Formats: sequence, structure tokens, C-alpha cells
Amino acid sequence: MAELVIAEKPSVARSIAEVIGAREKHEGYLQGHGFIVSWCIGHLVASAVPEEYDEKYKIWKYEDLPIIPDRWKHTVIAQTGKQFVVLKKLMHDPSVTGVVCATDAGREGELIFRLVYEMAGCKLPVRRLWISSLEKEAIAQGFGMLKDSSDYDNLYKAAVCRDHADWLVGMNATRLYSLLYGRTLKVGRVMSPTLAMIVNREESIQSFVPEKFYTVQLDSKIIALSERFSNKQDADALCAQCDGQDVVISKIESKRVTSAPPRLFDLTSLQREANKIFGFTAQQTLDLAQSLYEKQLITYPRTDSQYLTHDAEGKLHKLATSFYASLPFISGLHIQVNPSQVINDAKVSDHHAIIPTWKAAGANEKLSEHERILLTLIIVRMICALSPPCFYEDITVTVDCCGHAFTSRAKKINQMGWKAPWSTFRGGIGTKGSFDEEDMASIPEDLREGSVLPNVRASVKEGTTTPPKHFTEATILTAMENAGNAEMPDDAERKGIGTPATRAGILEKLVNEGFVERKGNGKAKSLIPTEKGVSLIAVLPEQLQSPLLTAEWEQRLKQIEKGEASPEGFLSEINDMITALVKDAHREPIADSLFPPSKNSVGKCPNCGAAVVEKEQGFFCENRACSFRLWKKNRMLMSGGKAPTREMIHTLLTEGQVHAKGLKSKNGKTYNALIVLDCAEDGSARISPVFNQ
Repeated sequence: MAELVIAEKPSVARSIAEVIGAREKHEGYLQGHGFIVSWCIGHLVASAVPEEYDEKYKIWKYEDLPIIPDRWKHTVIAQTGKQFVVLKKLMHDPSVTGVVCATDAGREGELIFRLVYEMAGCKLPVRRLWISSLEKEAIAQGFGMLKDSSDYDNLYKAAVCRDHADWLVGMNATRLYSLLYGRTLKVGRVMSPTLAMIVNREESIQSFVPEKFYTVQLDSKIIALSERFSNKQDADALCAQCDGQDVVISKIESKRVTSAPPRLFDLTSLQREANKIFGFTAQQTLDLAQSLYEKQLITYPRTDSQYLTHDAEGKLHKLATSFYASLPFISGLHIQVNPSQVINDAKVSDHHAIIPTWKAAGANEKLSEHERILLTLIIVRMICALSPPCFYEDITVTVDCCGHAFTSRAKKINQMGWKAPWSTFRGGIGTKGSFDEEDMASIPEDLREGSVLPNVRASVKEGTTTPPKHFTEATILTAMENAGNAEMPDDAERKGIGTPATRAGILEKLVNEGFVERKGNGKAKSLIPTEKGVSLIAVLPEQLQSPLLTAEWEQRLKQIEKGEASPEGFLSEINDMITALVKDAHREPIADSLFPPSKNSVGKCPNCGAAVVEKEQGFFCENRACSFRLWKKNRMLMSGGKAPTREMIHTLLTEGQVHAKGLKSKNGKTYNALIVLDCAEDGSARISPVFNQ
């Protein structure tokens, strides 16, 4: 007899199998010591597409919308179907007495397992392995604390709601707007609000009108600046008045500032920092972090927490100091370790913050260059988070010249604290230090209030107001995380749109669908909306592009996880929204300017209204969702043995018929006929000859 353990990926399964003694290899699983360990390879089962509910949905038609299933169907994904067969067979093996769900400990991992379990028709009892690390100690401890699967029913309900909501919005809105505007326009519950933020930022940049301003600069022992002038003549007048004059130090203010250590990384903050420093995309960082996790070098990466629980406090000092020898840039620094400042049980939900494991201190894995630098970043962040605060003096000097006030600012660091390891790390990789203001002029020690600085040099400096900056992956992740925060209750447990685990995928979809481009020569490239992206946002209604509404949905999903909100109520609202969306939909009058037909267009598709364009093999509907096509080598269209002309196809599309001469029959005879065009039930082109014309 054996217990079946199901992990999310083969690499995780191997780590688990090594700890529990299942070392005997079989096709698709490992066995031994009373366990069978297998895996899912990510998603094995997915929500069925509309045509699996009804054949009529193969053709996209407005009258068939909205598509709202009464009972949800699922299907085995063809590419990974072989592994599903393995799992189903194991689940029905008489020797298997129970199942351990060991997929990733989160919403998506729960969904992956449960769909496989239900699709396989399994009835065996299930226990849940919930761990944040793949270290041997963590796995062994997790197997000693297995919980009944029912403890995670609400997590599964939230996962199902998210999956169904995304399906309802994606399938219906995508078909709706593709039909309205004659081309495939992907619309998503989180993707569209994210695109709207990028488009709105671009509009702010394009509409920004730069304005010149002028300041007067005094150069002496210190550099002091006047207020801004919009009129250069006013600045020139003050400059002439002050040049060569003596100035008096009227006030010296010193404010002691504490710069607290940064928090430990959650996934989003790790993605932001890796984008700013190394130029990694959010997806690259997630993939690298997942690889490091599977190699047992960091803890679970898909977390939204930046704290640890109290049971980790005792090991932190030894863990942090174990990395000093492997980080040469820290050599010689006296670093204090204060574990208590990263401990907060109340702020840890499913998983604690990302930290390196003991194995990372002497990692002998063959790491890629990107894996190595990301692991180093995670280690340094932990050391910084455990270090003392940085203390500095924020000094403001006010000088008087000819009755006008000028100011000079500087910083004087009293204790580097956490900025010491951070600055040496940044310096070691050739990037900017920890203080953005480090290049400010220092204040001489002998400066006193009432001091006179003689014969100052005055000059006018010209500046220009700058527009908002383009989003980078780092800044859009922040915008997604903070979307709707001002309107959400203070105690809301999840704010923003998307989750740490899904935001990277959303950004990749926007790029892959042609709505957004990555541009720029720097490491962290700008996210620029394409014409297609701008046009889509121009026609989408507010509810589909509102970050606030999507943020409210994310909060509801979190409440469902906790058993504080009804799954049925949530999905009912989504259904109502989609129904109203379809009912109220209309084609915007400016549609042709927003979505102009292709220059290669020969006419409109009789099936969906999109442009039909000429390609090498034939004439195809520009809407990828449409199956309309006319092949150039179609015998009925080849006049005199030659491929049909653009003019011929244009007439056929606009009038539904065209006169053709010199057509050849199967037996080689030529004939003339009227060719008539209509569409089959599946949307494909159907042509037939009419004789005696």
C-alpha cells in the first residue's frame, strides 16, 4: 500500500521524493518507502473553450453572446495529456490509499491539483502539504504537519472564481470587440486595466507642454539657488543685482533623519528591483526565482509578504553571517544583525518573505549568470533588512543677498547602517549608490549663522519642466500593486490588480498581443502602447479598463479565500456585468480611423466584417478568429489557369458574385460561369458556379 504525492513540477517532485525515500524511477513517477511521487507539469486541465459547450460557438456571432455556462466544463490539455493519464491511473490504483496535494502552496497550485483530482474522478482522501521551502528540513517538517484538504476549500473556491471570472470576461469581451471592430482584440479582466494605465500615461506625456524656468545660482563656499522664475528677465535682473555682492548666512537648519532598513523581498519588490538594476523583465525574474527555488537556494517566490514569522527569528543571525565569506564586497564591513525588525506574524499570510536558504551560502549548483546575480540580490537584501537604520543630517542653509533668499541643501551621514552593504553591492556591480542626493555639495564645517561670504558669483540657470516618465516594468508593477488603494478600506488584505504570481504574465500578454512594446536603450526599457493598444482602450467601456473595479474584484477574491465572501455572489456580479456589456455594446463612429483596414485589403469579410487581405497562398480574413479564406489555387477561381486577381476577389466580396471566363473543369474542359460566394456554417468560404449566364 502507498500514498500518492502529487507535486506541480518534476523538479519539485524529485526534491520531495529524495526526502521521503521514493527513489525507484518509473515512467511519470517515483516510488518507494510507502510513497508514490508524481507531478502535474503545471496545468494539466483547463476550462473548456466555448465550442466544447456547443458547436455553434466555433463561429463568432454577436447574437450568441454572452456565453455563460450553466455547468462548467474542463478539458485535458493535449500537450500534457500523457502525464494526466499517468496520474489518473495512479489515482485508481488499488494499492494507493490516499493522496497528498504537494502542488505550490497558493491559489493557483490548489486549482491545478483539484482540477486534476476531479477530472480523474478520484475519490481518495486528500491531505495537503504546505511548505515555503524545498530544503530537506522544510519538506520533512511539512510531511509531519499534513492537513486535511478541506482546510483549503475556500482557497480553491477563490481560485475557481478567479478562473471563471477571467474566462467570462476574456471569452465574451474578446469576441464582442473583435466582432465590432473586425479584428482579433484580446480583452482581459486584469490585462485591459493594466493597458489602460499605460495608455493614459502615454497620453499624459504626449499632451504635456514643457515650460522653461530660470533660477539664479550663487557660487562661493556653497552653491545656493533662488526660487524659480518663469520670466528670464526677472532672473537676469536678480543675477545682475547679486553678482559680486557679499551674502549673509541667515539660517542653518539641521534635521536628523532616520532611513529605515528596507523590508525583505516579496515577489513584486524583487521584480521591481531586478528591473531597475539589471533590466530583467518581471517574467524573467519570476522564472529565475522559480529556478532558484527548485534548486533549494531560496524560499517560495510567489509571495506577497515582506516579513517572517517568529519561529524563524532564532536562525537569522547565523544564516546572515554565513553569507559574508561568499560576498567579497562585504568583506571588512562591521554589520550588525537585528532579526526582530523583520518578524511580524500578523503580516505573513500564505508564505513569508523571500530569503536565501542555508544551501545558498555554499551553492555549488551550476547557476546561470542571471541566476547568480539574482541570488546575490536576494542575499544582500536580507542582510540590509537585518542591518541597523541609516542616520544622517538633512542640512538646509539659507543665505540672503540683496533682500532675496537663496538655499543650499546637503546631507551629512552619521551612521551608514544598512546602506553600507547596499552601497558596496551597488558599487561592485557598477550602478548608482544608495543616496540619490550623494552628488549634492557638502556644507563646510566652519559655516555659521551670520557669516558673510564675500564677492559671490551669480549666474542664471535655465531649466525645463519635464513630462511624466514612461512606465517601466518596475513602475507599472508598483502601479498595479497600488491601483485603487486610496478608495480601498485601510484594512483591505489585498489591494491593487493582479497578484504577485500573475502580474508578470499579464505584462507578457500585453507585449505578445501587440498592445505594448518594450523600447529604449537602457537596462530597464520603457513600456510604450502601440496604436492597436491605444485604439482598444479608446473603445472599451469604463468597467473593462477601470483599475479600481479590478482591484475591488481582487479584494473580493481574497475575502472568498478567508470565507468572508460568497463565490456565487462574486460570479453573479461578473455575469451581470458581461450581460449588460453585450446589451449596450455598439461600434464607435470613429472605428474606421481607430482600426483602419490593412493596405493590403481587397474587401470586407462577409462572415465577420473584418478586412480580407492578400497573402502568398490566398485571400484571408484579417480577424484571426474567423475561418474565412479563399485559396488562389482554387480551380473555380483560376481564370485561364491563372490565379484570381485582386479585382476579381474585390468584386466577389462586395457583390457576392463575379463573372469568370476560361474556368477549367475536372476533365480539362473550359467554361464560363457566374461564381457565387456565401459562407458555410463554420464561417469558411463557399463558392459555387451558376451557368447559362
